[in-house]
Amino acid sequence: MVEAVMLWNEPNNLSHWDFKLDPDWRLFAATALAGVEAIRRVDPELRIVLGGISPIDPNFMQLLKTYGVVDAVDAVAVHGFPLDWNHWQIHEWPEKLAEIRAVAGDKPVWVSEAGVSSFGAEEVQDWGLARTAELLLPLVERVHWYSLFDLPAAWTATTRHKEAEGSAYYRHYYMGLVREDMSPKPAAQHFPPGMGVCQWFHYEDPRLDAGVEWLRKLGVRHLRTGISWADRFRPGAEQWFDRQMAALAEFDTTMTLCFTPEHLGLAPHYTSPPKDPQAFGEFAAWAVGRYGPKARRHEPALTEAGAA
Repeated sequence: MVEAVMLWNEPNNLSHWDFKLDPDWRLFAATALAGVEAIRRVDPELRIVLGGISPIDPNFMQLLKTYGVVDAVDAVAVHGFPLDWNHWQIHEWPEKLAEIRAVAGDKPVWVSEAGVSSFGAEEVQDWGLARTAELLLPLVERVHWYSLFDLPAAWTATTRHKEAEGSAYYRHYYMGLVREDMSPKPAAQHFPPGMGVCQWFHYEDPRLDAGVEWLRKLGVRHLRTGISWADRFRPGAEQWFDRQMAALAEFDTTMTLCFTPEHLGLAPHYTSPPKDPQAFGEFAAWAVGRYGPKARRHEPALTEAGAA
């Protein structure tokens, strides 16, 4: 069941929000607030989480607070990859959380993505998972490990710079607990109780059923995934979303809403701010109305319809 909705993903990262088109993030704030207002109308009790920020930047959180975004949501979130991309060490996790709590006040701080690639060695990932769990599970309500699956070699990683990043780019392909051939890495065999998982299922992702089986094997309860606003305009998108969300119904899922349809953006790219923030609100209302907990109570045939 959907336990929370997350508004966007890494809004301070150029790979997910084009802040060159929105340098003061006013359009992002308007987009997030439109989403909050729309979701509250559909389901006032559903938790709303601000999309995880990456890098972890208290100044950015303060900026969003001045726009009223932090006060409007129920929780905020951060992403951290200190063994791969961040300029801080893994043992600094508690200090990073404290920096955000100092701004967010009484709002819970989630870690909606934490991960370690096996690019250099699978033993590094195994150690990093154990250390991350040791540091974070006692401190935060939700920790989602990124990710369940390695990114297939033939796919493109969601990053602006691609091969220009050098080895940093290829680390994106080795973040999973499970290799592309569906064999487990050592970290999968030591997955800690209480840890959640973040796994993005792409449009018509052939790994969905295997993903459900692996989540069960790992004993995962808390899952984070996404419904792409941009994908909604693909042929058969609603049928795919129905199948995805029905397959994941047994997990306590955080449903992330992000990615601007090209024809609705200031620029024709999924990272673009939308021309009209209210259009995102309309999408958020639709997604919560169709897949939120109230919808599931009133649509018992969704699983059968989605699997047809």
